[in-house]
Amino acid sequence: VQLQASGGGLVQAGGSLRLSCAASGLTFSSATVGWFRRAPGKELEFVARRKRYDSNPYYADSVKGRFTISWDNAKNTVYLEMNGLKLEDTAVYYCAADSRIISSSSFKMSNYNYKGQGTQVTVSS
Repeated sequence: VQLQASGGGLVQAGGSLRLSCAASGLTFSSATVGWFRRAPGKELEFVARRKRYDSNPYYADSVKGRFTISWDNAKNTVYLEMNGLKLEDTAVYYCAADSRIISSSSFKMSNYNYKGQGTQVTVSS
């Protein structure tokens, strides 16, 4: 199984980016997919999660109302649409997936079997 995260870049505050997480060897529709980020000098942080077979994503308070998870089953890809970006959103963003993870464990990336390599998002003033 491989996860490929992409779509990061440099954007001005208030701007938007869409991150993609594509999977091979795993069907996203039957997996819980999480997005996480690590800001400079900070610990890994949960951002958002979509549970398998559940169309209602869950978001960290820090991104609620600004970030949206979406998915394309035909492309086996999960997206993180980020709007209203703030300086504090600057981080390396990771996607992770697991077909068996339970809900309570899905807020820590270390609990996922499969993890992507990360994509850098830099928000400038």
